[in-house]
Amino acid sequence: MVVTQIHAPLVRPFFTIYSSSRPSSTDFRIFQLSDFIVSAFSTSMPTFDIVSEIERMEIENAVNQAVKELATRFDFKGSSAKITLTKPELITLSAEDGNKLKGIREIIVGKLAKRGVDLRNVDQKDPAISPLGHATQELVITQGLEGNKAKEITSAIKGEKFKVQASLMDRQVRVTGTKRDELQEVIAFLRGKDFGVALNFKNFRD
Repeated sequence: MVVTQIHAPLVRPFFTIYSSSRPSSTDFRIFQLSDFIVSAFSTSMPTFDIVSEIERMEIENAVNQAVKELATRFDFKGSSAKITLTKPELITLSAEDGNKLKGIREIIVGKLAKRGVDLRNVDQKDPAISPLGHATQELVITQGLEGNKAKEITSAIKGEKFKVQASLMDRQVRVTGTKRDELQEVIAFLRGKDFGVALNFKNFRD
């Protein structure tokens, strides 16, 4: 039995081949295949990632500014209306009635827009009104590309016959090509379309 190790430069061996010493019955078996090495080879070509991300700091800034404005608004004097950042991507609104709720929703949405938060990533849930009239509402900030949206983007790229490969990853899409110019063409194409969510392009590799 002859053992042969195949090495990639600067990385650990990614598989070991066992071959029979008898030429008539050569038997190759892959003993170990490292995902790390496969990834390293795939990034040797120009790539970038398509993501949909909102800066958490801008969400926090928008909420802080909205709370300050609410405190100084004459039409909310004595009101129990509140704007709360319950979680990093969850804004909770509460007020004594539907009209006040509408008012504070307009305040926070305006502040989010001014801070550069793409409103396509702000999912405004339906308001909940209690029997006593108290109103609440949640605004959920969407982070990442959910499965169907990622597939829609990938299909659009493939439909344009670009000389690139687009693959689904963890809530993002990776685009790989042979030339940087080809990747720039894909970005220009995507910027010209509306997929209903914010699109960001990062992790460029030549």
